[in-house]
Formats: sequence, structure tokens, C-alpha cells
Amino acid sequence: MSSPSAPNATNGRVTRELASQFARIALGHVAREYPNKLDHVLDGPADARGPRDLHPIFFGSFDWHSCVHGYWLLATLLRLQPAIPEAPAIRALFDAAFTAEKVAGEVAYLARPSSRGFERPYGWGWLLKLQAELLAHDAPPSSAKWAKTHQPLADVFVARFEDFLPRATYPLRTGVHSSTAFAIALGQDYAKTVGNAALTALFTQKMRTWHLADRDAPAWEPSGDEFLSATLMTAACLQRLLPRDEFRAWFAAYLPRAAQRQPATLFTPATVSDRSDGKIAHLDGLNFSRAWCWRELAAGLPPGDPLAGVAEAAADQHMAASLPHISGDYMGEHWLASFALLALTAGEPIG
Repeated sequence: MSSPSAPNATNGRVTRELASQFARIALGHVAREYPNKLDHVLDGPADARGPRDLHPIFFGSFDWHSCVHGYWLLATLLRLQPAIPEAPAIRALFDAAFTAEKVAGEVAYLARPSSRGFERPYGWGWLLKLQAELLAHDAPPSSAKWAKTHQPLADVFVARFEDFLPRATYPLRTGVHSSTAFAIALGQDYAKTVGNAALTALFTQKMRTWHLADRDAPAWEPSGDEFLSATLMTAACLQRLLPRDEFRAWFAAYLPRAAQRQPATLFTPATVSDRSDGKIAHLDGLNFSRAWCWRELAAGLPPGDPLAGVAEAAADQHMAASLPHISGDYMGEHWLASFALLALTAGEPIG
């Protein structure tokens, strides 16, 4: 399969052609069980089990969290472009995956004492992001019941955020799976969708405590295997949670020279030297996540702000650097299209 070309993505629209290409990529891996990198603690010999046995829904895509956001990708594409040729296959996949029995199996895995820290916090955020998108498909006139069936799993991860965040004294300012800002940003998309004011309040309180005093961010990034911008992700998360005027004042102090393209690291796409290396291939994801953040931040700027055009240009440049490489090697193919779609749908209220 050929990868889509950069011009389709930099206009910020998900065309039918692009949606079809992304859907074919995801359909090729969400039910592909192997190779697989498990996040699994063995308490005894009986726990030496395969991915499909441990995770009846999210056993594909190399790892659990990538499978979750592979489903989010497919659900979002189905909503945005419901007439793509892959739509019947997506619906059939979802009908088979989101059953009460399989959801119960995923919930039972999380009930193991050894699973307390499973996928914390990255997979937590992505699972709630998926549920927010599934809710759009359960709404009339659709007859789908995917979100209703899947809700018990979402409830588990809401409870985990509620249990963990009060005990989390410090944030994790990283560009990888441990990022608290990324997980909370996705979790807030869910909280807003369902109107969970208590969850929003918890997210807001933690992000205020952790980041409201941040000033003049040096943006020492990227490290060699990051797929998130720790600097921009903090801002994109706070943008979701703070009142607009308060956020704008904070952001002006956080990146005071952004309109002059400083720090320069935030405006320079990452170089990916070896896309067959799973860690180095993370840097394509960094380019997509920066594009996502820059577009969201630009949308929240006041009219006439000189940073808006700079941010949009940076987003386009980062997209162009990595979009041709979303397929071709499984180390990137099993997850990169999801991050490209985040950037393409930046600012959307659903999912």
C-alpha cells in the first residue's frame, strides 16, 4: 500500500481518499495478534498466556494501547467519512469486538492486583478518548450500541484516574507514554463529552498545581525516542482546562518568544534515521503530535495574534515531514496513522 502524500494532510481536512487509506492501514493491524509486546505481570505459571486470551478486544496492533487508538482511528474515520469502502468492515469489526462478554474479559484483567498500574497513564487516556468517539456512534439515528457495551471499561479507567491523581505529587514531563499531560488531555475530551464535571475538576486541579507556575519553557527536546512534545503537550492540556483569558496570559509567559519561532526546537521537525527501529520511529509521532498541538493552540489565539500563522506553518511543516511514512514498516504502521489523525482533526469537539 502506498502512503498518502503530504498535500492531502496539510490542508487540515480528512478527505475520503485519506480516510480510506488510514482505514486500510488500521484494519490490517487491530486484529493482528503478533508480533506483540505485552504489558503483563505474571503472578504464576497460569498467567503465561497469549495476547488474545488476556485481552479479548485489544490484542492486536503490537501492544494494547496501540490497539485501543487503532479502534479510535477507525471509529473517527467512520464518523467523518461514513461512505468509505472500508465502512462495512469497520462496522463488522466493532460488532464483533464490542460485546458484553469481551468487555467483561478486559475488565476482569484490570481487576487483577498485578494490573493496578497497567497502561498508566497513556492507555487510560486513549481508552477514554475511544469511548468519547464511540458515544458519537451510539447517538440517533445510529442503531449501534458500541459505547453502551464498552462503558464498563471506560468506568474502570475513570476510577483509576480518580484514585491515582490525588496521590500523584509530581507530573511526568515526558515525551513518551508516561506523560501526564497527554493522558489528562485525552481524558478531558471524554469528561467534556459526557459532562463529568467532577473529573474535569480533578484534571484542572492537578494541572494547575503542577504547571501554572511554569514560565519560559526551554523546550529541551526531542530526546531520541519521544513521540510527544512535553512542552507543547502541557500547553495543549491546559488550554482544555483553563478559562480562555487565563490560559492566554499563562501561555504568553510560558512561550514568550513563540511568534519569533523560539525555542527553535519546537519549530524544527524531528529527523528519523531508521524507521525499522521502533524507538527511533517514535520521532515521526513527535512530528504529528507537534502538528496537533500547534493547530489546537493556534485555534485558541486571539484574532490578529502573530503566532497563529507561525503555528499553522509549523504544523504544516511537521505534517509534511512524516505523513509519507505512516506505512511501510510495522514499527510505525501499527500506530502512526492515529497521531496523524489527531493533527488532522485538531480542534474537533468529538472523540
